[in-house]
Amino acid sequence: MIKKQNIALACLFCVSFYSYSYDIKRVEIASDNIDKKLHATVVLPDSYSKEDKNYSTVYLLHGWSGNDQNWTEKTQVASLADDYQLILVMPDGDYDKWYIDSPVLAKSNYEKYIGSDVPSYIDKNFRTIAAKDGRAITGLSMGGFGALNIVLNYPGTFGAAGSISGGVDPRDYPKNWGLEKVFGDPVSNAKFWNEKAIINNAHQFINLNIPIFIECGVDDFFIEPNRKLHQRLLDLRIKHTYQEGPGGHTWDYWDNAIKYQLLFMKNALEKEQAKNKV
Repeated sequence: MIKKQNIALACLFCVSFYSYSYDIKRVEIASDNIDKKLHATVVLPDSYSKEDKNYSTVYLLHGWSGNDQNWTEKTQVASLADDYQLILVMPDGDYDKWYIDSPVLAKSNYEKYIGSDVPSYIDKNFRTIAAKDGRAITGLSMGGFGALNIVLNYPGTFGAAGSISGGVDPRDYPKNWGLEKVFGDPVSNAKFWNEKAIINNAHQFINLNIPIFIECGVDDFFIEPNRKLHQRLLDLRIKHTYQEGPGGHTWDYWDNAIKYQLLFMKNALEKEQAKNKV
């Protein structure tokens, strides 16, 4: 009886302490589109060093005041690279630049940087599926807005897009989070603010025709703009996944949410890859 118990405990120990073998690298990606050299954190799945194959890549954008290391430092996202066999790329959006090409700040073209320069570097330096159906993009808060904004402006780059707790309509918060610094004055530059509101560009998803996953916590201060965007997509009959869950604008919420976002991205990309092989 004692031997059986010991065996059972040993098995439980092995299950509880499964060893992940992902590899985290930090690379520097320079660009003429921005005024500084920034890093990106790259997570390679455990099989990357063992198998000679190319991998789907998901780009994860950080929120306001963050950097490229936020995701791996504050969540368990790195282990998901092993679970889902994906390359994860977390570029630096420079604290508060909102992933746009700023009309008022020189060399603050983070839309171009993330939409073009970063994928180009990653595809050249890692074994990726270097095509639209091999890349997806999502992010949290400022990064949720950034992911949707970038995919709309780089329709040939990403095959799926998402947003977690996204600040999808910056017009609602003109005096917050450094928005005015990069968008310009909300009155004299109102045209640009209107053009960048995701809800005003939602119709572009019709022709883009990619899987979309938007979610937000019910206690999040961004919940209403997300609900309005969801309704706009419904009105336009644009197929998408929308989800609300208990929680607010917190890392606990994002740590849980990213599991489902990455599974969604993995399945969406694999489906497109299979379709394109036929």
